[in-house]
Amino acid sequence: MNYQYPIDFSWDTTETVDVIRFFQCVEQAYEKGVEREILIAAYKRFKEIVPSKSEEKKLCGEFEEASGYSTYFLLKKAKETSSLKIKG
Repeated sequence: MNYQYPIDFSWDTTETVDVIRFFQCVEQAYEKGVEREILIAAYKRFKEIVPSKSEEKKLCGEFEEASGYSTYFLLKKAKETSSLKIKG
């Protein structure tokens, strides 16, 4: 991993850690697979911190550009399947 996670400096430490945890779940899903419920829970927490759809698109776009991992594709896959493990 040779990139930085997109963060907003107005977030407190807990919020920053939770947003990074979400992006790490996405990475894990692409690299090894992640439990569906863990990914969805991390995304729900991410949405509590980033409720704005435009801000979500901006942050996830920055993450995808830096990492090559699509949060949109992965979350769509997680919502459409009943599989216990999600792999990107």
